[in-house]
Amino acid sequence: MKTSSYNPSTLETAFAKALENLKDEIQTQVGDITITGVDCFDMEDNPRLIFKFHDKDQDKHEIVVRIIQRSDDDL
Repeated sequence: MKTSSYNPSTLETAFAKALENLKDEIQTQVGDITITGVDCFDMEDNPRLIFKFHDKDQDKHEIVVRIIQRSDDDL
């Protein structure tokens, strides 16, 4: 597959949506921490997701995942 645009690429966008859809599966892996939401910015250059959590003490936490596809020429 030749990538014609990287801002964002089709692969980056699809990967961001796939991660967002895996929220429930990820929840089963993080123990006592509850995922309270996921903000998906899949149309940005280098899409990002913000996973929002509450721990067992109800403290809030966030994890940011940034998706960057390398240029085909770099591989």
